[in-house]
This record gives sequence, C-alpha cells and structure tokens, in this order.
Amino acid sequence: MGSLSIWHWIVVIAVVLLLFGRGKISDLMGDVAQGIKAFKKGMREDDTAALDKSEPAKSIEHNAASSTTSTRSDVGSKAV
Repeated sequence: MGSLSIWHWIVVIAVVLLLFGRGKISDLMGDVAQGIKAFKKGMREDDTAALDKSEPAKSIEHNAASSTTSTRSDVGSKAV
C-alpha cells in the first residue's frame, strides 16, 4: 500500500514521456535563452539611449523667504 505498483510506474513514465518527449526540453531551454538575450539587448539599448540624451539636469531653485512673503502680502491685501 505504501509503495507504487508496476502499473503506477508505467502511468508515471508515460506521462513524463508525453510531457517531456524527445527534444522538447532542449527547445524550451533554447526559447528561454533567446528570451534572456533579448532582455539583455533591450537593457543595453535603454542604457545607451539614456547616455545619448545630453540634456542638463534640471534643478528647482526654491527661495522660501520670497515665496512666503509674497503670499502673506497677497493675503493681507485681500483682507483689507
């Protein structure tokens, strides 16, 4: 009862042969390898495209004193 009979082994072997028949695993591995190569090529193209863009880095200048005084003066003039 705990071990598998000969019929169980025959069914298991038949299923394995149907799923992983001759050449199917190598074809699957070839497809995986092509997918990895395409992914690496795409990553390289993204890196080179990012390096080709020679736009200067944009910076945001923030003057806290001037922006808060202008809003306070606006609020005071509206209240009057």
